[in-house]
Amino acid sequence: MNYLAHAYLSFGDADTLAGNMISDFVKGKLKYNYPARIQNGIQLHRLIDTFTDRHRATEQAKRFFKPIYRLYAGAFVDVVYDHFLALDQERFEKYNGLKNFSIQTYHSLEKNLDLFPLRFQKMFPYMKSQDWLYNYQFKQGIQQSFGGLKRRAKYINETASAFEIFDDNYDWLQQCYNEFFPDVFRFAQEKFDEICNK
Repeated sequence: MNYLAHAYLSFGDADTLAGNMISDFVKGKLKYNYPARIQNGIQLHRLIDTFTDRHRATEQAKRFFKPIYRLYAGAFVDVVYDHFLALDQERFEKYNGLKNFSIQTYHSLEKNLDLFPLRFQKMFPYMKSQDWLYNYQFKQGIQQSFGGLKRRAKYINETASAFEIFDDNYDWLQQCYNEFFPDVFRFAQEKFDEICNK
């Protein structure tokens, strides 16, 4: 899952959100450097990622990208899932829409920014100013997110092919999302109640 999904699956809890959003920047036992409730968010993120990788729909979605991108196929699928989540308007009704959800998320993250890993601190101003969370709904936003993967991943040389795969298989990938997201939502809600909502 990518940034929008992890924000959404923090269930409106600021500490869970903080941990969920920084987890990829916090390796191994470094999570114990953070307050307990942020550690819970990091743990939740890792559980969600494991569930996502093993889900049947994710395996199907990865097949479109694997011939070219191999081990990085999952990273592209994560971004694709954020696109379809951003278009899933009913999910954001209680937040008064995706735009308002995005603003609330940035505002909440800013409160903990000093605690975050330096790499996330440096990235966050771009996330906010370019409104990544809101712009996942647009194909141009997905194209830019794929470009971000190229900058961060050592062995991705180009992402134009990934965008072409996304565009050519759009309906199939949406079906994967439709099958997957209700399951990950139930799983994340259960784990949130178990770990974070004590």
